[in-house]
This record gives sequence, structure tokens and C-alpha cells, in this order.
Amino acid sequence: MTAAIDPIDLTRRLIACPSVTPLEAGVLDVLEAELRAIGFDVHRFTVGEAPDGPVENLFATRGSGGPHFAFAGHVDVVPAGTGWSSNPFEAEVRGDLLYGRGAVDMKGAIAAFIAACERTAGHQGTLSLIITGDEEGPAVYGTVALMDWMAARNIRPDMILVGEPTSEHRLGDTVKIGRRGSVNIWIDLPGTQGHVAYPHLADNPITRLGALIQALGAMPLDEGSDWFQPSNLEITEVSGGSTACNVIPGTAQARLNIRFNDLHMGADLVERVRTVAESVAPGAKVEAKISGEAFLTTPGLLSSIVADAIRVETGVEAALSTGGGTSDARFLSKLCPVVEFGLPNATMHKLDEAVAVEDLTVLTAIYERIILAALS
Repeated sequence: MTAAIDPIDLTRRLIACPSVTPLEAGVLDVLEAELRAIGFDVHRFTVGEAPDGPVENLFATRGSGGPHFAFAGHVDVVPAGTGWSSNPFEAEVRGDLLYGRGAVDMKGAIAAFIAACERTAGHQGTLSLIITGDEEGPAVYGTVALMDWMAARNIRPDMILVGEPTSEHRLGDTVKIGRRGSVNIWIDLPGTQGHVAYPHLADNPITRLGALIQALGAMPLDEGSDWFQPSNLEITEVSGGSTACNVIPGTAQARLNIRFNDLHMGADLVERVRTVAESVAPGAKVEAKISGEAFLTTPGLLSSIVADAIRVETGVEAALSTGGGTSDARFLSKLCPVVEFGLPNATMHKLDEAVAVEDLTVLTAIYERIILAALS
């Protein structure tokens, strides 16, 4: 009989693979071996080219028929940076915490879910894992490619749980049922370069850019919706084209981001920015990239299953939230109801990222309950 999967040990082995986006670094080999040993069929494929790829993805499935419940996650991590108290890719337990890059975001959750899968062998229906190596990067060759792969094979889950670290103060206090959309916008405003002592011979684009920034800041968005906070527009960078203090620059640039709720579509917001730019600063060039649209999984069966499992194992009443940044749930929400739930997020992307050992054990038990309830 195969020994039980220990989520702490599996987390350590996953951390040992330095899978900084888009590197696979052996982490999918570890997952594949564990999944095959507990009865999953495993499919791996690689897409994309440098610099954003290649990216290797994994889809694993066990069982047949309905219902079909899937777990989604990512094995890629952000760069470790310098200043760690220990090797970020040699997981170390100190006190009650397990330290290592990816412990929280999100190799710990993946390990907990696989351990839960072992405990639920013999379940009804179909259980799948959708695992990408491109969540922390451009998200071009990861979950979107997995969804294309699934569509080509007529694979469509009924419910998806994303293992992002959603908990804020303690395990189980927050479940994400939606996310705001995000759009990045670049504005390039031409002017006429000249000497600062002869401004009548030049056209300072920074002056006009300042007026544009003020107008964008005053542009009304909304006051929030039933499940979302108000949308917000933030200027993230302003620059000019001159490095000399006595030269009026010939160009000026600004970059901004809008985080928007379910009252908007990204393309509509881009057009609003473009309209304001044309009015206040004629000649401005506006380019945009929509990272994702806002989505909401209306509270229902899936969120109830997750909240009930959390309550039984921890006694915590989970808050349903749409706060925070974006995740791959923005893509998966096109398939079926999606919620996100995972470990406390206080140390994600930080030096000395760490997860409480006890949280990995409890999360495994919560995931076990979720699987059994979703496939009942």
C-alpha cells in the first residue's frame, strides 16, 4: 500500500524546484509522480517561445462522468530576491513555520490538494487538476493555453476551486468569489523640444500631460456595486524625454492602471481615457492592455460547499470577497462557477515567505471535505 502523502513533505519537495516563471525546474515531474501513484491520468504540454515562454502545463484527471470538480493552481513562483534568512529553495522548518519561495503562493495549497485527493479515492464523478507554470508572469501560455487544450477535448468542469492564498488574518477567513478587472494604459504625448529660456519657441508636453492627469483623476467611475468596491484609476509613472535641466522635452509619457468592478468593461474604459486625452491633450497616443475583465461567481452551491468545509474544520465563518488583485480565475470563470480559497497571504512574494505547518494540515482536511461535497 502506498504511504500517505504528507502535505508538508510534498510542499518541501515542490519548493526545492526553483520554478521561477517560466521555468519548470522539475516541479511538474514531482507532481506527475504523485498524481499517477494515486490513480490520475496526467497530460503535460509545452507552449510558447522566449522571452515569455516556453511554458509547461499539466492537466490531470481521475474518475469519469459527472459531476466534474477541478482544482486550479500554479507551480511558478516570483524571483526570490536577496536577504533571505535561509535558502529560499531549500524549505526549512523553524518553529511552527515552513519557509521557502512558493510556500504560500502557491505550492503549499497544491500539496494540500494532492494529499486530499489521495484521501478521497473512490469518489464519484470526475476530479481534475489544472496546473500552469505561467501565473506569475504574462499569463499568455498558461491557463489560457490549458483552456484551449481542454476545449479541444470537450473537457469542461462543473465547478473550479483556485488555490490562491486568499486568507487574510487566519486560515479560512476569506473566500474570493470574484475579482476586479484590470487595464494598463500608456499615454505618449508629443511636444516640441527647446531651451527653457525661450518657451515661446517650444511646446512643453509635460504641462499638457499634467492637465491630462488632472482630468483623468477627476473622471467619474462609480461608487461600487453589490459585491465590489468602487473602481479606481491610479497614475503609476510619469516621465519626460529630457535629462537636462535647461531643456524642454520633446515628449512626455504617463502610465496608469484602472482596477474596475462589474459595472464596466475594459474596452469601454480605454475609450473613455482616449476621449479625455483627445479633448485635453490633442495628439496624445493612447495604448492599452486589458489584463482581465471583472467577474463574479454569485454566492451559491460552490461558495457554500467551501464555506461549510471551512466552518467544520476551523470554526471560522468565511467572508465572501472580491478584493485584491487579479488571478487566473479571471480566465477560468468563463467555463463555470469559480471560487478561490487557500492559505494566509501575509508573506506571499516577500522575503522569508512562510506557511504555518498546522495550516497545511488543516487546509488538506478542508480540501478533502470540499472534494467529497462537490462530487456527491
